[in-house]
Amino acid sequence: MLFLEERRCAWSVITFSLLVIMESPSIVEAGSKPSSELARHLTEIARLARPSPVITIPAGIFLLGSNRVDNDPYGSSTQFDDTELPQHRVWLDAYEMDRDEVSLGEYAAFQQKQKVHPSDELQKLLWHVITIHSVSDQTLTRWPALYVTWAEANNLCMSKQARLPTEAEWEKAARGAEGIPYPWGEAIPSSTLAMFGQHHVHEIPILAAVDSYEEGKSPYGLHHMAGNIAEWVQDWFGFDYYAYMPERNPPGPTTGRYKSVRGGSWKSNRVMLRTATRGGASPDQRAATIGFRCARSLISGNP
Repeated sequence: MLFLEERRCAWSVITFSLLVIMESPSIVEAGSKPSSELARHLTEIARLARPSPVITIPAGIFLLGSNRVDNDPYGSSTQFDDTELPQHRVWLDAYEMDRDEVSLGEYAAFQQKQKVHPSDELQKLLWHVITIHSVSDQTLTRWPALYVTWAEANNLCMSKQARLPTEAEWEKAARGAEGIPYPWGEAIPSSTLAMFGQHHVHEIPILAAVDSYEEGKSPYGLHHMAGNIAEWVQDWFGFDYYAYMPERNPPGPTTGRYKSVRGGSWKSNRVMLRTATRGGASPDQRAATIGFRCARSLISGNP
């Protein structure tokens, strides 16, 4: 999985998992047919799915990006890299966003309706945690969806008359109008605020329920805008996009190689949890660290 997790300059790209680059944003081939026992669990995980409540983000101006800071290398207001510069005010029309990340239950239900088998990576993970770690279907249905390509995420949102949020919409929902460094405010990330910094010797995801971590909610009440699972957004990743983006409803670059990914995951260090930190991944890549949530446009008046 190609994700801009460790870079400190705008043009370096570091992999922290298996590197697979595919140029087309089409859906990766579906997985093989699951065993009858795993299929039974998948059916129950899908049956238990519950949709996320929806949060309205009001129209208005917010602070996007960061100002350059060179004298505090480990501070929460110090830019991760140049891609989040410069900071400026951006107007967004009102929109809605799911309070929670799309759950594994909702993803499983969508795949069943599409008559598509889960990817082999997801099947292997689920079989392992069910048989070795005795994780219940009730727990798994509330995990965030993972091993999801950008196109699959986009298609699921479209099936709900929604879409993936733009990168600007994601950032406003995460940090509010005044551009706070973390969804919950100024406090340094901790285990009560976000699921992050986890590691398992066999690279098994260590995930929290999509509707958990009340103390870590964003100013608008969204869960897990930092940690748990990083999130696909609609935009192509533009290294220098903040330098020329429009000041009203920026749609992102028209083309690119990577899709933007925001928020950090269960595996990330705390710098990735900053609301301004940006990253990207090949749109066809499946990863144990990337999921998504959906957004919807609303009719809005002028500022």
